[in-house]
Amino acid sequence: MKPVKLPKEQRDVLIEEIREYFENERGESIGHLAADSMLEFFMARISPYIYNQALDDCRQLVTQRMVSLEEDIYALEQKAKRTR
Repeated sequence: MKPVKLPKEQRDVLIEEIREYFENERGESIGHLAADSMLEFFMARISPYIYNQALDDCRQLVTQRMVSLEEDIYALEQKAKRTR
């Protein structure tokens, strides 16, 4: 799987959130580089799971839509008239 690349603006927001988390929850100050390293670590480890879950969600949605579409198609069928 290709590594996820975030736009700089999103990356900066996440890095700042990591820094705030450490400050608020752990009472520790970490620098920009340390927060960036943590972001890289977690993205490398977690992104495949998130990606696979998104694909599973997509599969379920497509399956539901296909069932609905199939029902709509059956509703269009016309009864054949018997002639004798």
